[in-house]
Amino acid sequence: MTSERAASPYPDSAEEFRQRVQEFLSAQLPAGWNGLGSIPTEEQVVFIDAWRATLHRNNLLAVSWPESYGGAGLTPLDQLVLAEEFTKAGVPQGGLNDNFSIQMLGSTLLKFGTEDQKQYYLPRILSKDDVWCQGFSEPEAGSDLAGVRTRAHRDGDEWVIEGQKTWTSYGHLATHIFVLCRTDPDAVRHRGLSLLLVKIDQPGVTLRPLKTLTGEEEFNEVFFDGARCAVESIVGEVNDGWRMAMTLLGFERGEAAATLPMKFGQDLERLVQLAIRYDKAGDDTVRQRLARSAEGVEQMRSMGMRAVSQWVNGHEIGAESSIHKLFWSEWLQETTELAMDIMGIDGIIPTGDGLQGMSFPAAEAGTPNTSGAWADYFLRARAATIYAGSSEIQRNIIGERILGLPKDAR
Repeated sequence: MTSERAASPYPDSAEEFRQRVQEFLSAQLPAGWNGLGSIPTEEQVVFIDAWRATLHRNNLLAVSWPESYGGAGLTPLDQLVLAEEFTKAGVPQGGLNDNFSIQMLGSTLLKFGTEDQKQYYLPRILSKDDVWCQGFSEPEAGSDLAGVRTRAHRDGDEWVIEGQKTWTSYGHLATHIFVLCRTDPDAVRHRGLSLLLVKIDQPGVTLRPLKTLTGEEEFNEVFFDGARCAVESIVGEVNDGWRMAMTLLGFERGEAAATLPMKFGQDLERLVQLAIRYDKAGDDTVRQRLARSAEGVEQMRSMGMRAVSQWVNGHEIGAESSIHKLFWSEWLQETTELAMDIMGIDGIIPTGDGLQGMSFPAAEAGTPNTSGAWADYFLRARAATIYAGSSEIQRNIIGERILGLPKDAR
């Protein structure tokens, strides 16, 4: 056993799997690979599609799913190890929508879906016959899920849906959307919700792209005007959608608790090099702010290890995930503001390659260390305290569910 192996907090079986993943990456990635952020946007799309197909052929898209549903039958710890190695190598764990398709919906169906739903949907998710997006946020409810107004009522053997969702990431690439909607309008807030599985290509569903501050179209508004799905297309029980939604969001933040600090650590390394290049590394104020950023990465790493320990042992992360979300989103804004201050006028008139495609929420490994990339990053980071649950919502959850404070007036 090597000294590195002996220092690992993971068991030998997980480290043996790590070795297999490293060998796979070495065999499959192009020579001189520096990370997804190092190639132009148009090439990224091609690479991601080809890479996903490679992962599917090698049964590495959903390693912890049971083999009977198309997974590899490995453990959540193996899944974490794979995520860590892919993050280090700067390659995605799947396609653009797989965070919604595999990690969130697929994992939720494994826990709460009927046998028919598992047999039908899970293999189709892996084969990419079905591509999913998330229908949670609404114009007047934001990320306050208990305030959802989109309604569904029963009409014979179908649910009929009326309402609007917004900020639907990659909805234009999806074939299906999982929709949190109100099925009991008389119940109080979170007690009258249900989670429905809805096909997008049908009468009564309209998608409209939203342009972001950086000029890209990642998000969409989704309008439901009499859209339909079968009564069997419900996850869990009728009016139990709140529990389904909380479970689904917990899967979203599972392994990310470990991989996000790794990616933010890569950002910090680029930022230090930026400070050196602009001759600001000796500036006391810059040094203090860099130290604060470094401290933040270590705090996220510690919190992440605790969360991951819960996750791989089958425990839900629960309300503690709100602490993580609040912390990293504000860290990201502070760090990108520091980059802009370091660059000065160059941050206002940026040059060089930008973020080069998809970067959510951390920059991809290999991202250029240019003023163009940092200016893009700064703009994208403005939304970090809004998406995936706004800071106001996270603070309410922390206050009410962790600290036991009285509920906020709504």
